[in-house]
Amino acid sequence: MTDQQLIDAALAEGFAAAAVVNTDQIPFDPSFRPYCAENLCGQYAVNYSCPPDCGSFEEMRDRVLARGRALVLQSIWEISDYSDAPAIKQAKSTHNGAAIALMKKLRAAEVPGFLVGASGCALCSPCMAKSGQPCRFPDLRYSCMSAYCVFVRKLCERCGLEYDCGPGLLGFFGMYVCD
Repeated sequence: MTDQQLIDAALAEGFAAAAVVNTDQIPFDPSFRPYCAENLCGQYAVNYSCPPDCGSFEEMRDRVLARGRALVLQSIWEISDYSDAPAIKQAKSTHNGAAIALMKKLRAAEVPGFLVGASGCALCSPCMAKSGQPCRFPDLRYSCMSAYCVFVRKLCERCGLEYDCGPGLLGFFGMYVCD
């Protein structure tokens, strides 16, 4: 698929904006990884898609760089209170659901790749990691931008996407990394 066809597919799936970037242009910052260990999201060491189980910073970065391009995805949500955790969780869930649907369509169109989500994988609740069982959906599992240590603000600048969406708006970002 051409870059424009990828963008069109993302927009058709309901994303507010999308852009294609070569993976060697994605800014990584390993200093973000310690934030995962703070475990503010509650998924550290209990979700296969999150550190430490997802892999080291170097492994995650190299996984992205092994592919040629990334379709950067943005969704924008109206929100009246930035501390409204249930509303934010619902918006992330909807964003990631659309990203999974897009990933399935792209794979069916013979565009192999993998998803980087707006948060850690939530396909199973709880994650099988909590019980020591193998992942039930390893081909669909996705890690978040933070686990990959992607510097999202700089990525948006490089792609021409707005990072700060404005008052009362909240943006979520993800990527479909492909060849």
